[in-house]
Amino acid sequence: MALWKGIKRQLRSVVEWDNPLPDDLFYQWTDNGDEIKNASKLIVGPGQGCIFVYEGKVQAVYDSEIMVDVKTANIPFWTTIRKFMQAFESEHKVGLYFFRTTKILDQKWGTTNIIKYEDPQYKFPVGLRSYGNYSVRIVEPKEFFVNIVGGAGHFAVSDLRSVMVDRLVQPLTDYLAESKFSYAEIDAKREEIAEGIHTKLEPLFEKIGFEITDFRIEGTSFDEDTMRRINRIADITAEAQAARTAGINYTQMQQLDAMKDAAKNEGGAAGIGMGMGAGVGFGQMMAGSMGNMMQQPEARQAEPESRSEPEDPVATLQKLKEMYEMELITEEEYSAKKQDVLGRI
Repeated sequence: MALWKGIKRQLRSVVEWDNPLPDDLFYQWTDNGDEIKNASKLIVGPGQGCIFVYEGKVQAVYDSEIMVDVKTANIPFWTTIRKFMQAFESEHKVGLYFFRTTKILDQKWGTTNIIKYEDPQYKFPVGLRSYGNYSVRIVEPKEFFVNIVGGAGHFAVSDLRSVMVDRLVQPLTDYLAESKFSYAEIDAKREEIAEGIHTKLEPLFEKIGFEITDFRIEGTSFDEDTMRRINRIADITAEAQAARTAGINYTQMQQLDAMKDAAKNEGGAAGIGMGMGAGVGFGQMMAGSMGNMMQQPEARQAEPESRSEPEDPVATLQKLKEMYEMELITEEEYSAKKQDVLGRI
């Protein structure tokens, strides 16, 4: 029985890759063993290629549909009989590795870790996530086979995606750092960023035998710390615009807000006194602001530049606190200014 199985294995006359699975990228033909009959027919179908490995070395690469004769030192019957004392094993081993030559479309990618860089306009750290898709095809199958597949019996498209993601993050980080896009420009510049990253990825994938095409960025998102900073900038911008519309500057608007907050604080005797004083100050400032708005430009220019209203310590402290929370001043500067204001009360 063992003798007949060995003979039948060597009588194999046609070798082909029937019905490859959608996820197959490289596939080792193993039907009936790997001792192939001399002059067997190798059939490479449309969209397929084949790497012919004989006695441990890559002997030929077929990257288009073809039918070829396989010539080895295995002669039916004679080789089997000679190897009778060696459990019917022949050293004339043939490895046939089929692979896909068609373009692999719509492959998904996504950053596994947060990409961090400094926003060039606002000078704060940005944490970015991104995802998209790409297409790819094998252009140097021998290089990929030798350097990545390594003779494995099966290598799937899903395995290729892992190779892709591992090589993506560094070029993406480098490009964002070099291009100096602010967070507000990321979505508008998505195509430009994708093209720039594609350019950086091309030589990396050429080294392993692949051509990457149609690289796209479908979406981006920021981490929580970045979103907190972005929202703060948006709030300040909106407040500044509202102040300009009302005819006052941003500092005056902050003082008004501080007085309103102090007026609402009615906890305890000190709070009541502060609330009353802040209410009076608030009314005075509103009256003064409205009066300034009603003045003619000439009258405003005629006002002595040296005239200034008494400093409101509550508003000053509130402003200092906001500047500290906005990271406009350091903790040391905040503490020093706070002590200075309190010392003048």
